[in-house]
Amino acid sequence: MNADLDLACHLNVVVPNVRLDALPAALGVIAETGYRRVVLPPLNPDEIDGGRLGATIAAAGLSPITIAVQGPGADVSSNDRDERARGLESLRRCVEMTRELGGDQMNGVPYGPFGKYVSPPTFDERKWSAEGVGLAADYAHELGIMMTFEVLNRYETAMVNTAQQAIDFVQLSGSQHLRIHLDTFHMGVEESSVDEAIRTALPYLGFLELGQSGRGPLESGVLDIPDIVRQALNDGYRGRWGVEAFSRDGLDPEVADALGIWRTTFDDARTLAGRAQHTVWRGWSASAIGHQAARLKRKSDMSLSTADRFTQRKE
Repeated sequence: MNADLDLACHLNVVVPNVRLDALPAALGVIAETGYRRVVLPPLNPDEIDGGRLGATIAAAGLSPITIAVQGPGADVSSNDRDERARGLESLRRCVEMTRELGGDQMNGVPYGPFGKYVSPPTFDERKWSAEGVGLAADYAHELGIMMTFEVLNRYETAMVNTAQQAIDFVQLSGSQHLRIHLDTFHMGVEESSVDEAIRTALPYLGFLELGQSGRGPLESGVLDIPDIVRQALNDGYRGRWGVEAFSRDGLDPEVADALGIWRTTFDDARTLAGRAQHTVWRGWSASAIGHQAARLKRKSDMSLSTADRFTQRKE
């Protein structure tokens, strides 16, 4: 892709997990199709060799983006003070794992349990969550890592479902360093306008992920991904981008179940990754900066052509 965009691809597009025997080939697919970064699935810092995994990713010419989560007994939104402390500690360890892997970005769902809630969180739960995540973001910043939190749809959380809620969460956190992660798939469920949601989050937007309505190829679904890219660029977004797609056959069964991926949405990861690049490029080329780049290239080509003709006349 000719567009100068900082684009990441989720590892689960290619392989279901980070098993080191299959990882080099999977990373090769992501790197060879033009991505700069790889988004890793959630990892337990106690169960991985961070140095070895980081070296494997670096050898492919990629930079890792990690995903932080919370779980039972370690949850910054809990009513229990000790559980909140354990949740914050788990985020701290994930930040340090990100540094060990050689990454400078940590995404994820750091604000509470993943899954459908039975009732909305209370104000106190939101406040505890935001303050804990804010502390983790400040610690990440000290280590040179940007921390974002993903805005999910109502079936995966009740803590943060919209761009405006995300802005409120950042402000409640008290952190100057916490950033927002928007995903077009989730925005398609929750927002009245994807473009307006991106404009709302823009002051704090650190990662814009592109996912289609059916979780498969970006070019096939109800979301107009090229137009979303075009409009986001025209509105001034200059941060990092991600590509995400899930197919049941390409995931561990428990992950597919948790995400509700019941179908085989694609069966050729290399083709999907390459076509996603082209889909993003279509949006970039239609944007104002894409048009400007094309004009500069034409001008440069004309100058080179004029120089060639002048050289030929001299000869």
